[in-house]
Amino acid sequence: MSLETAPVLSTPDTRLLEATDPVVARETTSSGSPRLSDDELCITYDIERTLQEIRRERYKRIALQFPDEMLPDAPRVFQLLSRGVQEGGGRSEDRNNTAENGSGEGDAGDAAAAELVRSADRLDVSDRDGPAQFYILADTSYGTCCVDEVAAEHVNADVVVHYGRSCLSPTARLPVIYVFTHRELALDPLVAAFQSTYPDRGTMVVLAADAPYADHIPAVHARLVQDGYTHVFATELVHDPASAIPNRTVPQSVREKPESLADWQLFHIAEPPTALLLTLASRVAAIHIYPTDSSGSVVSASAAATLRRRYAILTRLSTAPVFGILVNTLSVKNYLHIVDHVRERIAAAGKKSYLFVVGKLNAAKVANFSEVGGWIVIGCWESSLVDSKDFWKPVITPFELEMALQSDDERVWTGAWQSDFQSVLDSKNPGPPPTAANGETTTTTTTTTNDDNDDDFESAPPEFDLRTGRYVSNSRPMRDPAPRATGASALTRRARGDLALVAGTLSPGAEFLHTQRTWTGLGSDVQYEEDRDSTLVVEGRKGIARGYTVGDSDRH
Repeated sequence: MSLETAPVLSTPDTRLLEATDPVVARETTSSGSPRLSDDELCITYDIERTLQEIRRERYKRIALQFPDEMLPDAPRVFQLLSRGVQEGGGRSEDRNNTAENGSGEGDAGDAAAAELVRSADRLDVSDRDGPAQFYILADTSYGTCCVDEVAAEHVNADVVVHYGRSCLSPTARLPVIYVFTHRELALDPLVAAFQSTYPDRGTMVVLAADAPYADHIPAVHARLVQDGYTHVFATELVHDPASAIPNRTVPQSVREKPESLADWQLFHIAEPPTALLLTLASRVAAIHIYPTDSSGSVVSASAAATLRRRYAILTRLSTAPVFGILVNTLSVKNYLHIVDHVRERIAAAGKKSYLFVVGKLNAAKVANFSEVGGWIVIGCWESSLVDSKDFWKPVITPFELEMALQSDDERVWTGAWQSDFQSVLDSKNPGPPPTAANGETTTTTTTTTNDDNDDDFESAPPEFDLRTGRYVSNSRPMRDPAPRATGASALTRRARGDLALVAGTLSPGAEFLHTQRTWTGLGSDVQYEEDRDSTLVVEGRKGIARGYTVGDSDRH
């Protein structure tokens, strides 16, 4: 196709003096999201409030904890905070000079201004001990929703500034400044979606949101009240995972009567964590979720399928002989108390437990311990719930362990589910000790002999796996009669069929290592004769892993 005229390659002369709007492409980050300006960054990461709390408490070493998706903004947030701390002292001196120069009038306004200057001086952190120092925690020891006190103590931090959504679990050692970050949210489509979901203006609805969107709740509630809704309760963030709605305030009627929460429906902005859905599934009448994506269509949430799957896991672990306790936090308050409680409950059921601290949990780590029949995660109320589809053995919470250790005639599944392990500790009420007639406390000691334990074991009913219907003979290994050791340091011959003992105590892990593991480490190829009372000391292997040598020979 031939061109009849030459193409226009420049602006015509007639348009040289016309104004045109410049087209500027917004800078993006490496992940493709638009790069925020300094003003937008100050709003998103709440820089001003963070500086105010740092100045008020005079913190000197501040650890900044970012989730992975916010790490690209970490250097700029660091610079804004450092610049704000340095400028704080200068502004305080300027205000002080201004107050002194204008103090000739002698009225009440000058007195108030002087008081403001004195309060501002108290907020100054750039004193003779040096300016405040900030440290970026680029990686977390456990989940990003929890405060990483372990990493913060490596730099001797006075406080941790936690960015992003948080489980709000109480910490054990360090104070925390929570910055949930600000997320934009269009209110008009949200209000329209609420109106279409609840056409009756008298419906009792609890309005909640994920932590980054919680600052929009007052504006949404005001719009709904203007529209005629009379029973909409706007929640606020609180540090109480054991609340009827975890970490949220509840209506006054629910505080007085917690079971009355079943009369309310929940409208949640943004996708809630699975632990929150399971917790509220049996507490509220219905749950509706407003996604923050472009669809804007309300979704009716149901946790029935997930709850049935969790109950199936419990029945599977009711006959597990060995449990592993995974410590998935070192920061949540009272985590040591729940570890002791879980160990006591497992021992009382005649089962064996082993304690593990593995950091961030994944399937490859726990698959190394194939003798463990089930895992109990000790963590915050969100991270304790693990989808164990990819794991070799099921992973449950302390609350689910309580049900798994019950007998088949005692276990009743009502659909109620709890996520916070503090509720498990609170439910452990042994009651007051018996009191004598004179008012003194009496103590009753019960002595159990070995013969009694043997009789209880022999008379115990048989246990069956409810999934397969097979008889399980070793579900309570710690109640099995075991040979008594002659001493903790005594060496005795291990006959065929005897159980493995460690310091006189039955060890299912050692038994599994001896009978079922196919590889037990270097030297496992040496076969010992049963009729030999001792072995000769011989020179072992040496060298590197790709080619060991024995002695001076080249034999590998």
